[in-house]
Amino acid sequence: MKTMQRFWVSTVVMALLFGLSACDSMSKRDKNIAIGAGVGGVAGSVLTGGSAVGTVGGAAVGGVIGNEVSKDKK
Repeated sequence: MKTMQRFWVSTVVMALLFGLSACDSMSKRDKNIAIGAGVGGVAGSVLTGGSAVGTVGGAAVGGVIGNEVSKDKK
């Protein structure tokens, strides 16, 4: 039992490390979009009680907001 638990913890940690290393080459705008989508997805899920539509909608709105925040001002 302990061996399986260690295996899954190690797998999750490695997946997180590989996932975070992918963000290294992202531009500031891309990072803002990803952060906005993540925060929006969590907020949408919380506000709708875990609804999939609320989560996806929140992620879409958050991504748009992250995109708009990082646009160049003219």
